Amino acid sequence: MGALLGLTAAFTSGVAALVPAAHADDDFGVALNGVYRVMSDGDWAKGNEVKYKQQTVIETWTVTTDCVSPIECTGTVVSDRGWTATARLDDYWVIDHDIPNWVPCPDGTFAPGHQKFMVMGWNRQTELRDTHETNFLVGRNVTKSPSGACGVNKPVVIEMPVWMEKIG
Repeated sequence: MGALLGLTAAFTSGVAALVPAAHADDDFGVALNGVYRVMSDGDWAKGNEVKYKQQTVIETWTVTTDCVSPIECTGTVVSDRGWTATARLDDYWVIDHDIPNWVPCPDGTFAPGHQKFMVMGWNRQTELRDTHETNFLVGRNVTKSPSGACGVNKPVVIEMPVWMEKIG
């Protein structure tokens, strides 16, 4: 019986050594949490693949995410411009939300748009992607109207470079 207890203790301690230690903050080093300044650069915007000057937009986001693994995170983004969006990690961060009345139509009505931000951590020293960089991210902001909006069988697509920097 003593040998069996000794074997059990040895096995249990061996298994414990194989289990990876949990991250102290449970975010796997990739979660986005905090307040970010976000700039969509209208000087470099494209409209349907043609350079198309837009207004530069600077906004503040409050981001809350939870990660269940280093590659699976979800959460919420609340913008000081009055919208709330979902956020998910999918090789890069994707923030999605709908914009009612986005495109003005010739008849005086408006069509909706769908805005998608796709950002990834960026190391400014190495100028390389860094999935564990959560203080500075770069990417693009793409907003599309549905095809057929305003009676035109082609969606309006506006794309701008975007960066976000943690400020709190």
